[in-house]
Amino acid sequence: SPLALGRGTMRRGDAVTFPFLPPEAVQNLSSVMDASGHCVCTVILPDDTFPVRRMELLETSSRNLTFRVQQEMIQEYGRRLERYEVQLQNVSRRLERLQMGELVPTELDFQDLKKEIGEMETFVGHLRSSLNGSDHTVEIQNMSITVSALESFDKTHVVAMKRELDILRQRLEDCQKDRPLLGQQPPIGSCNHHGILHIGKPSVVQLNWRGFGYKAGAWGKESSLHSEWKERYWVAPLNTDGRRLDSVRLFNSYQDLQLSRNPTDQLITGFGQGAGPVLYNGSFYYNCYNSRDLCRLNLDTGVVDRKTVPNAAFNNRFSYTGTSWQGIDLASDENSLWVLYATERSEGDIVIGRLNPSSLAVAKTWLTSQYKPAATNAFMVCGVMYATRPISTRREEIFYAYDTRTGRDRRLSLPLEKVTDVMQSLSYNPNDHKLYMYSEGFLISYDVTFRL
Repeated sequence: SPLALGRGTMRRGDAVTFPFLPPEAVQNLSSVMDASGHCVCTVILPDDTFPVRRMELLETSSRNLTFRVQQEMIQEYGRRLERYEVQLQNVSRRLERLQMGELVPTELDFQDLKKEIGEMETFVGHLRSSLNGSDHTVEIQNMSITVSALESFDKTHVVAMKRELDILRQRLEDCQKDRPLLGQQPPIGSCNHHGILHIGKPSVVQLNWRGFGYKAGAWGKESSLHSEWKERYWVAPLNTDGRRLDSVRLFNSYQDLQLSRNPTDQLITGFGQGAGPVLYNGSFYYNCYNSRDLCRLNLDTGVVDRKTVPNAAFNNRFSYTGTSWQGIDLASDENSLWVLYATERSEGDIVIGRLNPSSLAVAKTWLTSQYKPAATNAFMVCGVMYATRPISTRREEIFYAYDTRTGRDRRLSLPLEKVTDVMQSLSYNPNDHKLYMYSEGFLISYDVTFRL
C-alpha cells in the first residue's frame, strides 16, 4: 500500500536511498510541487519484499553450474575408463596365463596385481578430487551464502519448508532402498518357500509392564493357526533373578497391548523358569520350575498339566550363551509345537523334539550338530530350526539351520539388528510371519521375509 513519507524540500539532483531494500525493489516516480513551492514525493513499498529476481538468478546459476560439472565429469570418466579398460585387459590376460600354467606365479606377480587393482579401486576418489576445482568451490560457496540470505527474506518460510521436505523425501528414498525387492510372500500358514531370505528392522513396541528392572523374560502372540484367539498377545517378565516365572499378562489385541488396556493377569501355579514359554491354542506352555518337566497352563480353566522331557538337561546345564535358565526352550511354527534342549548323551548339541500338544509327549527327536551354549537362541519355521549367535553389541546373525524334513543342516549368514546388548528370548510366530524378541526388558518384533 502507498506510504507517504511526508513533505520536505529537495533540490534538483538530490538522491534518496533506502538501504533496507534491494535495488530492484525501488522505482523512480515523478514529483509534484504544491502551492508553497515544496516538492512532494510518494514512495510505494511492495507488500512482499521477497527478492524474486535473486531467487531466479540463483536457480539459473545452479543449473549452469550443474551442467558444467556434469560435462567435466563425463569427459574425465571417459578418459579414465579408456585407461583402466586397457589395464583390465592386461590383468585378465595375465590371470588367464597363470590359470593355464603358462606362467609360474611369484610374490612379485601378486604384488603387481594388487597394485593395479588398488589403482582401480581408488578411481572414484581420484575423480572426486580432480573435479574439486577452485572456481566451482567459490561458486558453490556463493550459492550457499545466497540461499542463507534468501531465507532471511522468506516471511512464509517457503524455502525452509522446501528444505525440510527434501530431507524427508531423501529419508524415504533411503528407507525404500534399504528394503530388499521382496515381491509376493507366501500366505499365512504356507510352507511353500525356500526358507528365510531377510529379517526386517527391529520395531520396539514398549518396555515390559513390570518395568526396567525386569530385564529377562519373553513375549509373543498366539501361535496356533487353528486358535480362536489369534490376536491374543502375552508378556511374561521373569523375576529380577532372571529365573522364576510367576505370572503372565494377556491382551486381547495389539492395540490393547500398546495402550496397556484391559489386561488379564494369570498366576503360574508352582512357578515356571526361563524365557522359553509359548502360547499355543489357548494354553501357556513353559518349563516347570527346577525340573526337566514341561508344564501346560489352560488359560480358560487354570488347570496345569506336566510331563517330563526324557534325558533333557535343565537349569543352567547347556543354556544359551549370554542367558541363564534356558535349558528347555519351547517353539511353534506352521506344523507343530516343538521343544529345543540338550542332553548329556548329545554332549550339549541341540536336540529338536516334536511335541504332542495334548499329551505333552515328545513324539520324535532330531539330533543337530550345533552346540547349544554356542548359540544365543533358536526358533522353528516350517520344521526348520534356526540358531543365532552374536556378532557385536548391536548385531546378531542367524548362522545355522537344521531341516527336520531332510535331516540336513547348513550354515548361513542372515543379519539381525539389536537395540540392546543381550537378547533373552526369540521366537517365531506363524500367524503373522514375525519374530518376537525380549531384550533387556524391551518388547521388540521383526518382519520375516521368505525366499520363494
